Amino acid sequence: MGNFLAGKVIAVTGAGRGIGRAVATACAAEGARVIVNDYGVSTTGARPTSEVAREVVEQIESGGGEAVAVADDISTMAGGQRVVDVAQTAFGRLDGVVCVAGILRERMLFNMSEEEWDAVVATHLKGTFTVFRAASSVMRAQGSGTLIGFTSGNHQGSVSQANYSAAKGGIISLVRSAALGLHKYGVTANAVAPVARTRMSADVPMELKEIGEPEDVAALVVYLLSEHARANGITGQVYTVAGPKIAVWAQPRELRAAYAQAGSWTPETLADFLPGTVGMDPMPMLARLEEMREAAGRGARPNAGSARGPAGSREEDR
Repeated sequence: MGNFLAGKVIAVTGAGRGIGRAVATACAAEGARVIVNDYGVSTTGARPTSEVAREVVEQIESGGGEAVAVADDISTMAGGQRVVDVAQTAFGRLDGVVCVAGILRERMLFNMSEEEWDAVVATHLKGTFTVFRAASSVMRAQGSGTLIGFTSGNHQGSVSQANYSAAKGGIISLVRSAALGLHKYGVTANAVAPVARTRMSADVPMELKEIGEPEDVAALVVYLLSEHARANGITGQVYTVAGPKIAVWAQPRELRAAYAQAGSWTPETLADFLPGTVGMDPMPMLARLEEMREAAGRGARPNAGSARGPAGSREEDR
């Protein structure tokens, strides 16, 4: 066992399988005591079971580590609070939370039901909030702690995952808000946008140029939870990890600005001024979408970049 996280208590949601499991076991291998949370549902949110969380605890314990299973649904306030309460009861503190739990409900926007929207936003975005909310109270009192949310390259937009894309974009804003609001209390917050082979990536209808394994993602998370990252002041960041590749996303900022000469704009003055002067920032995903449609027309499997891009299936099928 290593000691990168020696003495720390880390809670991981969605820790029963895939990336969450890799994160939980990597944290334990580096000396952390781990809260393993998993509601045990399928990728669509069905068939909950508590067994998967217990299996990870047994794996950690067999390697000489310490862990406790929590099978609560973190899309509820009570579920998020329970993750934090169990950490304090079992180990007396909480040094980091990693919110990996997520589901998919793919559908074109014009066909998406309220339930398909609500279920995805509740699991990803609200599920991150409930754990962050409960954990931040403890960390504020401690004067230290780390919050890690899981986002996706799909926060740029998606053809058939408007719910997922919106939730993942919301997580980035939540992380940045946490970084700002908790900085004076010694608490950091960052987001990870992984590209790895998991249950959720198995059905991507395209080739991914850059993709890794859950263990690649776990290594980055362990670092972000460590005192090494805290010493370097890493907070409010979004990192992509895809196999051997690691990248940082830009902070949002104005690209160009202009001012009306008469003090206010009219539709007429905007028609003359906006396209040529302020302009726009082109969407890379739109260009990629055209490339994918062209490939599909040739009968080839569409090729996407490192982030999960637009779906390759026909729009009328969804």
